[in-house]
Amino acid sequence: MTTTDLPLPAPARHGLRPGPRAWAALVVAEGKMVVRDTAGLVVPLGLPLLILVMYGISDVNTVVVPGTGGRTVLDLFVVPVVIAIVVGTVGVVNMPSFLAYYRRSGVLKRLSVTPASPAMVLVAQVVVSAVQTALGVALALLVATTVFGARLPASPGVALGVLALSAAAMYAVGMLVAAVAPTPNASVAIGLVVFFGLGATGGMFGDVSNLPEPVARLGEALPFGASVQALGDAWAGAPVEAAHLVALGATVVVCSLVAARFFRWT
Repeated sequence: MTTTDLPLPAPARHGLRPGPRAWAALVVAEGKMVVRDTAGLVVPLGLPLLILVMYGISDVNTVVVPGTGGRTVLDLFVVPVVIAIVVGTVGVVNMPSFLAYYRRSGVLKRLSVTPASPAMVLVAQVVVSAVQTALGVALALLVATTVFGARLPASPGVALGVLALSAAAMYAVGMLVAAVAPTPNASVAIGLVVFFGLGATGGMFGDVSNLPEPVARLGEALPFGASVQALGDAWAGAPVEAAHLVALGATVVVCSLVAARFFRWT
């Protein structure tokens, strides 16, 4: 894609700049679109809770990890996995499907000739995705703590920072999916394959110690596994390994640059 492929910014052409009311209206409209998409609304909330309940009714909530101040496997592994699932389904599967649909239906092209830049849709979708992620994480933590007796992170500030970085990494992967997917259906298919691939190597289906050593190491270098490991450290109150933060940061940079290179507005 060259610079000639991109429409000129609408504010520059029309001498207008959308104000706060226009931004708020677009965010509300994006929120309504997400609410109307039943699968996209339910899966990021229901799938993590289902996995949480499956683990919670087992013995993991009674197995104490030595040297962690009485924290259990549920605290240090299951809860981080559930949070990573929430972030991953929203960022890697949901968000790119909306962007691919808008491109295919011509919404982005029509916006390019109005004072509203197509980039506003991207920003609004990120805002709505962040709200959906926050709701999913809050619901998961509420169920984990009230129903299964899970404990909140020993380092809450670190946990919030890791969550934000994990979300940025997953959204960057989602932008890459939206950039290469030719249709909305292809976006969902690619997103699901990528999400389950990241999850399978990052602990979504069980402890990574059960995986072959090379696969486990690869999983920790990918955003899902790095998120689970870093969140687990924050829950235990241990220092977060720099390698996991670097992996998440590198995902943000690399995927964002590649997505910007190949993303088509029309």
